[in-house]
Amino acid sequence: MRSYDLSPLFRATVGFDRWNDLFDSAFRMDESAVSYPPYNIERVGEDAYRITMAVAGFTEKDLTVTVQEGQLVITGKREEASDKETTYLYRGIATRAFERKFSLADHVKVVGASLANGVLQVDLVRELPEAMKPRQIEIKTAPASKTKVIEGHKAA
Repeated sequence: MRSYDLSPLFRATVGFDRWNDLFDSAFRMDESAVSYPPYNIERVGEDAYRITMAVAGFTEKDLTVTVQEGQLVITGKREEASDKETTYLYRGIATRAFERKFSLADHVKVVGASLANGVLQVDLVRELPEAMKPRQIEIKTAPASKTKVIEGHKAA
């Protein structure tokens, strides 16, 4: 019997599973796009997540983080003007343009992004509306009824 490892399909979702979207995107994925740039998805609290992405060689002005239609889109495009002045003997740091999309669950919001030492961190929080949070309903006892009890006699 064959077993299929579906774990690569779960890497692009944060906070939920949407099977149809995952399977559709799995069949449309370019294999080179899957590996660049490398990233981690972490759960840092009960309702908090963090996406950490290695973007060495990119600055704040080269990166764009946007949320549109339930997707987090991280785009990197580096201007090559400064590289024309440099002659590389070996170039191992990839600075090619990329676009990485992450599907967000309902009520997941991006609360911040930071770039330090070539690592981009995007913080996410799931904020459920008050109406969707579980709440406990108090059970009240009914007041004792004031009915008359009539004593009956045994029939002989």
